[in-house]
Amino acid sequence: MRINKAVITAAGRGVRLYPVADTVQKSMLPVVDRDGLTKPIVQIIAEEALDSGIEEICVVCAPGDEERYRQQLGLLKEDLLAAYEGVEWAKEQAGRLDNLIRRMCFAVQQEPLGYGHAVYCAKDFVGDESFLLLLGDHLYISDLADQRCAQQLIHLAESEECSVAAVQSTREHLVGHYGTLSGKRVPDAPGVYQIERILEKPSLSQAELELQTPGLRVGHYLCFFGMHVLSHRIFGLLDEMASEADRMNGEYQLTPALQELAKREKYLALEVAGTRYDTGAKFGLLQTQVALGTAGKDRNALLTTLIELLAEAGMHPAPRAGD
Repeated sequence: MRINKAVITAAGRGVRLYPVADTVQKSMLPVVDRDGLTKPIVQIIAEEALDSGIEEICVVCAPGDEERYRQQLGLLKEDLLAAYEGVEWAKEQAGRLDNLIRRMCFAVQQEPLGYGHAVYCAKDFVGDESFLLLLGDHLYISDLADQRCAQQLIHLAESEECSVAAVQSTREHLVGHYGTLSGKRVPDAPGVYQIERILEKPSLSQAELELQTPGLRVGHYLCFFGMHVLSHRIFGLLDEMASEADRMNGEYQLTPALQELAKREKYLALEVAGTRYDTGAKFGLLQTQVALGTAGKDRNALLTTLIELLAEAGMHPAPRAGD
């Protein structure tokens, strides 16, 4: 089993980032990466995949966005070469952009019919292979110097020849934000679980009743990390979810198909050594930028700036409501 393909779902209009994402695709918003270079979010996500051994990438996008992505990424490359002619870092960055453009294709989600439908739009691209699935608004920082988060996931999927969900031990008050699962630890495999039950954004009472996983710290649950390696058989399950009887408000989601996958075949969860950052959450872009900065070459400069800002803020209390 070899994972060669990745799917990035980026068709959402970014309601949580309104109004900016109403005119600019949220995955094209700029962030300074660990190497100190400013990049669109989609490039950082794609490099997570490419640096993990992926050879082809399909971006699931909204109607009309394919041309915008191609144009904007192409302009970034051209502008770099024109503005920094002969500069080594600019040539290297332009080369990475060129490599990304060559390896990237697009699948259009014509209607916003849910996350499951967005994944289904990549069916023709995936064919009969297993694939890496990434969210278009999540960035990942590995705790391991020599292995990306996606690499950790792919390594387990290839060695066990099965689907694998990346998970993170998450405090109980946050379970309502994520797909959450329970499972049994796999003997002699630290951080690996056989998935038993999955619920999408459960209430805390649901989690307490149905999603307790032995061995986790008290008040913690296994929540999705924002990346999966999935068998192509997920598309057959999504076909079943798409029937009118299984739809909710005209949409169909991925989680019920994942639950069915866990019933039918081997499906593992891996506690990834790393952290996920949701750029679409409130202050998510800020948190993501700080995390990338403190994990990269500009760490000291960023920490100095943050300390100065916090000290300054402490000297000037925030105005009270009505002032």
